[in-house]
Amino acid sequence: MSGHSKWSTIRHKKGAADARRGKVFTKLIKEIMVAARIGGGDPAANPRLRAAVAAAKAENMPKENIERAIKKGTGELEGASYEEISYEGYGPGGVAILVDVMTDNRNRAASEIRHIFSRNGGSLGEAGCVSWMFSKRGSIVFNKAAVSEETIMEIALEAGAEDVKDQEDQIEVTTSMEDFSTVKNAFDERGLPYEYAEVTMVPQTMVPIEDEKMAQQILRLMEALEDSDDVQNAYANFDIPDSVLNAVA
Repeated sequence: MSGHSKWSTIRHKKGAADARRGKVFTKLIKEIMVAARIGGGDPAANPRLRAAVAAAKAENMPKENIERAIKKGTGELEGASYEEISYEGYGPGGVAILVDVMTDNRNRAASEIRHIFSRNGGSLGEAGCVSWMFSKRGSIVFNKAAVSEETIMEIALEAGAEDVKDQEDQIEVTTSMEDFSTVKNAFDERGLPYEYAEVTMVPQTMVPIEDEKMAQQILRLMEALEDSDDVQNAYANFDIPDSVLNAVA
């Protein structure tokens, strides 16, 4: 299974815990605010906002919270001004890592991200050092035991998906960012349950990690980045076999 989908699965399971729900909501609200500020407050005309609202609804965020975040983004209500920054670097084993940050304090964010990398066996790199390895795509992941691969393939291709991949115990449907909502809605209309659906950064090349100690270091680094208040998302191109992942879980 590719690193981005494997890490996303781990992250979504962590995010489902009630103890983390406040942090999940905070990140979603920031994304809604920035998306509304950049592209306007109408989800129908703003693909990024539409995806952000869909993600918030998937986490059962109250409708009034979503509407308030949109109004803060468009300036109808007073709210903090967040700056978007991307950081790039390397983890153990030469794994490429891309970090999306939204912050109201650039200096604080830079210092914290650098500290997280160095404390967990990684190193922060220059702008552009790994971003070329990733492309923005929609990702919809299904549990293979819960759905028919043939049905997934049929619906995905009819709705305009780019690819359908067999990922060990999962099936991943990838789409362009523009077609993500259309493809996701096609599955929703058929009532097919997916593990998660999101717009993400998909790596073009993968780094296989079979050493258990190195796998632990990578996962520790990724978790530390995700736990940072300023970090919205962290992406990587590691490929850890399920046997190794189960051993270090």
